[in-house]
This record gives sequence, C-alpha cells and structure tokens, in this order.
Amino acid sequence: MAKKKKIVVAITGASGSIYAKVLLDKLVALQDQIAEVGIVMSDNAKDVWKFELDDQSFNNYPFKFYQKNDFMAPFASGSAKFDSMVVVPCSMGTMARIAQGSSSDLTTRAADVILKERRKLILVTRETPLNLIHIQNMQLATQAGAIICPASPSFYSRPATFEELAATVIDRVLDMIGLDLDTFRWGE
Repeated sequence: MAKKKKIVVAITGASGSIYAKVLLDKLVALQDQIAEVGIVMSDNAKDVWKFELDDQSFNNYPFKFYQKNDFMAPFASGSAKFDSMVVVPCSMGTMARIAQGSSSDLTTRAADVILKERRKLILVTRETPLNLIHIQNMQLATQAGAIICPASPSFYSRPATFEELAATVIDRVLDMIGLDLDTFRWGE
C-alpha cells in the first residue's frame, strides 16, 4: 500500500468556497489514504464561506484547524514532512505573498516550507480577469515550484450540480497530490 499523505489545506477569502468544501468532503471520503490533514482558514474565508454557501459547515470536518498566526503548527516546519499543500481558493493577495516569499502568517509560512522542501504546492486561483501583476506572480510562484491550478471547471463529465462542477477542478488537485480516486477520465 502507498504511503499515507500528510496534506495542508489553506482556505483564503477569495470567492469560491465551494471548491474548498468539495476538497474537504473528498478528503473525508479518502481518509484511508491520508495520515493527516491540517487546515488554516482566514477570517475572510469564514465570512465568504458563510455568504456563498449559507452555512458554517467548515466547523464540521474531522481535521485539525490551526489559527492563522500559529507558527507552532507542525507544517510551519519542514521537519514535519507534509507531502503537499493546497491553497483553495487562492486569492491573488495570498499568491503574491507566496510568490514574493513573504511569510507573514501560517498560510504563507507553510507555503514557503513546502517550496523550500521541494514538495507539492497547488494554488487554486480564483480571479478574473488577470492583470500583469497577477500573471508575473504566477510566473514567480511557478518558477519556485508551485503549480497554478486555476479554478476553471471542465464540462466533459457533464456535471449537473455546482458540487459536481467544482469537483472537475478538485479531482485534478487530488490527482496531483497523488490520491487514488474514482473520477471521470477522458476516453474511458
């Protein structure tokens, strides 16, 4: 059996809470492949989640949540050996701080750790249109080793609900993390 994954999830205040919810739901379903999930969620993320999803279900997940300034969280250090980190949705401000190496909170510190340890950092960006600063920050983050995975859903699987539509992005993220999941595969 494959080694169980240790995953950091950072949820920022960008629009797109549905992506974070679908990711957390799927991580619950895939717990047999996961050793640990650590979550850091900004105050804005909680407000946006409440507004967009009309609930506070982020309180109902069986994962450990860390405060945004908790630099004692295990994933604030490379020695904790977290395999990957997903920032979902990833605001342009968070991406800019990551791209510039500004570790001012737990999200940006954890991203810095993941990059310096040459592990997988996936930024599920949610902004449109993009300005040149966004594009340049995406370039810097990519050059540092991050993967930019825009929240651009696909329609091949003919999604019928918002959750199914969001899953077309999140299933790609889970593939990049290296989790085994049953999902739509082109040509099958």
